[in-house]
This record gives sequence, C-alpha cells and structure tokens, in this order.
Amino acid sequence: MTSYTSTEKKSNTALIILIAGALSVLLGMGLRNSLGLFQISLTTDLGWGREIFSLALAMQNLLWGAFQPFASAAADKWGPGRVVALGGLLYGVGLYVMSNSLTPDSFYLSAGLMLGMAQSACAIGIILGVVGRVMPPEKRSWGLGLVTAAGGVGQFTVVPLGQVLLGEYGWSLAFMYLSAFGLIIVCCGLAIGQAAKNTPAKTSADESAVSLKEAIKEAAGHQGYRLLTMGFFVCGFHVAFIGVHLPAYLHDIGMSNETGALALVLIGVFNVIGSFTAGVLGGKHRKKSLLSILYLTRAFVMIWFILTPISILTVIIFACAMGFLWLGTVPLTSGLVAQIFGARYMGTLFAFVFFSHQIGSFLGVWLGGYLFDTFGTYMPVWWAGVALGFGAALFHWPINDKTLVRTQPAE
Repeated sequence: MTSYTSTEKKSNTALIILIAGALSVLLGMGLRNSLGLFQISLTTDLGWGREIFSLALAMQNLLWGAFQPFASAAADKWGPGRVVALGGLLYGVGLYVMSNSLTPDSFYLSAGLMLGMAQSACAIGIILGVVGRVMPPEKRSWGLGLVTAAGGVGQFTVVPLGQVLLGEYGWSLAFMYLSAFGLIIVCCGLAIGQAAKNTPAKTSADESAVSLKEAIKEAAGHQGYRLLTMGFFVCGFHVAFIGVHLPAYLHDIGMSNETGALALVLIGVFNVIGSFTAGVLGGKHRKKSLLSILYLTRAFVMIWFILTPISILTVIIFACAMGFLWLGTVPLTSGLVAQIFGARYMGTLFAFVFFSHQIGSFLGVWLGGYLFDTFGTYMPVWWAGVALGFGAALFHWPINDKTLVRTQPAE
C-alpha cells in the first residue's frame, strides 16, 4: 500500500511539472512569436529602419542562447522553480520597458537583453531539462514533444491576442498589457519548484558516477554531439527569420497585416501537431533519421514558396507545411542528447546545443533586416535558408546515436 501511494505521488507531481512547464513554454514562446507583428507599426511610428528592430530581436535570440547554459546550471543547483519564476519576472518587466522604449538603446536593453535573459530562464530549454529528468525513459520523447507542442499553442493563442491589442491600442499599450503574462509564468515557476521537491530525477547508477564537468567534456569530444550542434544552428536560422520577417515580407508584396498574423497562427497550430508527432515518432524510430528528413523537407517547402506566385492560398499552404516542421526538431534533438548521454545532465548539455540554435536565430533575424535595408529584398536570406536546410540534412545522417558506454567513472 505504501509503495503504491509513493508511486502515485511521484506520478502526480511529475504531471504538475509537465502542465506548469507546458504553460510556461506556451506563454514564453507565444509572447516571443508575437513580436514580429509589431515591426511595421513600431518602426514607422519611431522612424527607425528595420535593422534596429531586427538587431534587438537578434540580440534577444543570441543572449537567450548565451545565458541558457548558466540558467540550466542554476536550475540544477538551486532548483528549476526559482529560475523559471525569475524568468517570468524578467519577462514582465522587459515587456513593460519595451512599451516605453523611444530610443534604440532602450529597445536593445528591453527587447534584447531583458527578454533574452527571461527566455533562458523560463522558456523551452529549462522546461525540457526538468521534464526529461522526471519522465521515465519510455515516456520521455512523448513528454518532450508535448512541451514543445505547447509552444505552438502559444503561437495561435498569444499571437492573435497581440494582433488584437496592436490594432486596438497601438504597440506601446499592447506591450504593456502583454507584460501581465509574466506574472502567470512566475506562478508556473512556483508550482514547478514545489513539485520538483517531491520528484527525484530518474538517473542510472552509471550516470551518477559522472560529474557535470566530465559530462560536458565527454559530450564535447563526441562527434555526434558536434554534428547535432551544427544542425540545430540551422533550425534557429529558419524559425527566427520566418517568425520575425514573414509578416513584413507579406506586407511588402501587398498582403494585409492580418494575413501575416494568420500565417503565424497557422504555423503555431500545425506546430502543435508536428511537435507532438515528432515526439511520438522519436520514441519509435531513429531520431537522427527523422531530423534529416525534417530539414530536407523544410528546404523543399521554402523553394516552393519563393518560386510560386504569392496568394492567400500559397501563404496558407506554406504556413501549414512549415508549421508542421517548425519545432519538431526540439523533442528529437533534446531526446537524442538524453539518449546518448543520459538524463541527469540533459538540461545543461542541451543548453550548449541550444546556444548554437540561438546563434542561428541571431543571424536569421539580423541578416533579414540588414540585407533588406541593403538590397530591398529578403530573397538572399530565403535562399541561404534553403542551402542550410540541405546542409543540416547531411549533418544528422552520420550521427552515432548509440547510448554512451562509460568505461571509467569521473575522478
């Protein structure tokens, strides 16, 4: 009877972590994905070029990745709940400061530094780490897929709300109202912290013999880990460029602002389906093969989109297809890290891979704005995304995805 009660308690607290973590990702990713809607209105109102807006969001992506290993290490040491709650607080304050940003420097500080730090603490990286540790191996890929899918739910719930607030109140008040979501993320962090105390990480004796320093060293020396890191760079380039610049790209060719919002919403809707599907398939098939297929398909979808005359129908088809492929990389990539190196230090090891993703995000967002201001077109970045998609498909194919056998414990 006691054993049954203990098992039931662990299951319930793991479920709390899964739900609270998914809600934190939903809000964090939803708020982030809504920012592209504000580019035209904000830059026109303040008389800025698109490079200023793009650079701020590029900084956000880069700093998110740069702070992620430190946030993950802090979560390992002091508990994920406190870190997520701090991230929610930073998110709310950052959005509030954005609402009053009238100079590039204040926008870089708020949209770049503050939101970048916030997302490293409360968005997908930290949550994947804690969910990966508390879920049993046979359900890990499913749980990671569910958390990633929550990011897509945020895209088709928070993004439309952002469009409504922007249309009704303008960009400044819209940012101010959206800042209130930071308080909900704080509550999610508190719930995760309380539940994490009752749910020990599921690690093997083999993993327990390895220190964090040794785990990082052996990952750095693993060719598959390096290839995985290179491939995730491409994912960041794709999703950041499209997420930020697609509404402006459509606006430039005569589409309405609502069409841009619709495209982001559809990407979010199909991201839910695609991410969850990737999580399920990742538990049945080789993750590295699925990743190669996913990146290759992205490249072909982009080729079709930029060579086909644009219409509402082609925008819808592109958004649905790209949405299905959007973040399916995340449960597969994070799951592959756990599969090869174990779950104990999954959060920290994935954080380094994620930093590569965010370097790609920085370049995707910044180059989109810089090259548009220079050449008056987004085409060079679209074709760069195609080439990188083919490259990523090749990177993942030779990865050795066998679980690492440790012959000696860490000294």
